[in-house]
Amino acid sequence: MTASDLQDLLTATLLRQYGGSRRRWKTVLGAMRVYDPATHPHCNWSVAPSGSVAEVAAIEALLDRVRGEHPIVSEG
Repeated sequence: MTASDLQDLLTATLLRQYGGSRRRWKTVLGAMRVYDPATHPHCNWSVAPSGSVAEVAAIEALLDRVRGEHPIVSEG
């Protein structure tokens, strides 16, 4: 899975669970950061969400689940 695939998955899941607009969720999610798996062997990606308290809480809850399912992604 690529970082953009993961961002699309996160956005679609948030949209399905909480409504709103795809653009808003992408904005709140922010950019995906991908690290070298050699230095981050357990999970090589992160995001720094910014938005309302409820939006950030929704994203953090989703991230906890998705990190277990897709810990390693590739650039792209």
